[in-house]
Amino acid sequence: MFIESLLTILNPFLLLIILLGVSLGIIWGALPGLSTTMAMALLIGFTSTMTQDVAICFMLGVYTGSVFGGAISAILINIPGTPDAVPTMIEGHALAKKGQAGTALGTAIFGSFVGNWIGILILIFLMPFLIAIALNFKSWEMFLLSVIGISVCGTMCSGELPIKGWIVGWIGILIAMVGIDPIFGVERFTFENPNFYDGFSYVPILIGLFGICEIIKTLPNENKTPIPEKIGKLFLPIKQLFNYVSTAIRSGLIGTFIGALPGAGANVASFLSYDIGKRRAKPEEKLKWGKGSYEAIISAEVANNANIGGSILPTLALGIPGNAAAAALLAALTMKNVVVGPTIDIDHPGLVYFIYAALLIANFFMYAMAIALVKPCIKLFSLSRGFLLPLIIPVCVLGAYAARLNLYDLWIMFFAGIFGYFLSLCKYPTAPAVLGVILAPMADENLRRSLMIFSEKDISYFFEQYVGLILLAIFIIVIIDGLRRLKNT
Repeated sequence: MFIESLLTILNPFLLLIILLGVSLGIIWGALPGLSTTMAMALLIGFTSTMTQDVAICFMLGVYTGSVFGGAISAILINIPGTPDAVPTMIEGHALAKKGQAGTALGTAIFGSFVGNWIGILILIFLMPFLIAIALNFKSWEMFLLSVIGISVCGTMCSGELPIKGWIVGWIGILIAMVGIDPIFGVERFTFENPNFYDGFSYVPILIGLFGICEIIKTLPNENKTPIPEKIGKLFLPIKQLFNYVSTAIRSGLIGTFIGALPGAGANVASFLSYDIGKRRAKPEEKLKWGKGSYEAIISAEVANNANIGGSILPTLALGIPGNAAAAALLAALTMKNVVVGPTIDIDHPGLVYFIYAALLIANFFMYAMAIALVKPCIKLFSLSRGFLLPLIIPVCVLGAYAARLNLYDLWIMFFAGIFGYFLSLCKYPTAPAVLGVILAPMADENLRRSLMIFSEKDISYFFEQYVGLILLAIFIIVIIDGLRRLKNT
């Protein structure tokens, strides 16, 4: 099935779509203030008119390209295009000031390529085992999974104040409750407004929180950082790169594992890998960290790119996005009526292998286009934010409108953007709101179905659900850990 999927991907049109997605992702990620999640959120609306295969190839291309793209601006102009490129910025720009911008970029490209391979291979090998376990999940277990996803995301995204993440996550659930009840067909929170009957689409909310919100935050800031005109040679000698093999493997495992944790994200992976790499570095190499270390760039870039495969793993196998970007990918799949989760292989035979093949091709294109787009990106940086960011507003409008061809969604997008801006002012994370909106229907339907089942059984039936009890224990541990950290702040 994998060979058949690979042959399908080799269709010239699909290859062109992946190339387009990767190129847009790299350019988008390289522009300061435009994150991977923002790229995924804004471009998802355009997949509404695409076929399933084309939409998947496009979104995976954007995902792969944008994660690397942040390293370009981080190294060249000391402004990370994406949050996970901050460690790369620390080391890469220090090398750029020494006239080694080219080799720093080449090392980042190599690290991204290797990181993607590690994440993809782990995804391929672990997916069948995770699905086999998840096939034992019933309604109660699926409800607990969705709640754990929101809770863990809130904890990971909110730093030292997990309660903020939980608050935003449950606000997302409340927003998703608006509309017609899927089980009994009863109106909920519609206030007799016909526009509320279909509920709030997650696409305009996603675009508002990560598109309009970012524009409002970033537009007042000016970018006056000098841009180098020459970058020199791109690659280190192969012999020197081989010295970092163990670092790459360790960072890839860290990035994939962190990606599989709902809500952790590539920024957590890159910072954690960077910190562990510094602790494990040899004494002579450790002196270079913070002043321009190629090993440090490998640590950060391998981890945040391996995070892609890790984040897709729980998204496909359990229906819980590994991060906000994976949530956008989940939203794109949902638009194509793809039901992810334990039965994905049964409901959509061959789809998982198609995704594997698309990721592999996207990784090769990322490597080639990263080299080709470095110099054009330098010219792109010369554009002022005051000129660039207003051009993104029409993209937001088209993306929000294209999902359901409903003008009311534009109002939802703008209100979501304003809401996201106030969240950022109050230092509340926005990612839990997105996951809350996406996971709420699964949580709602499965909770009520499981309660109907429990009502027909005696209390002993509840304690016989061993997987559910384990998940309930995990949920309690997450909450207790969050409360403990809250008490210590």
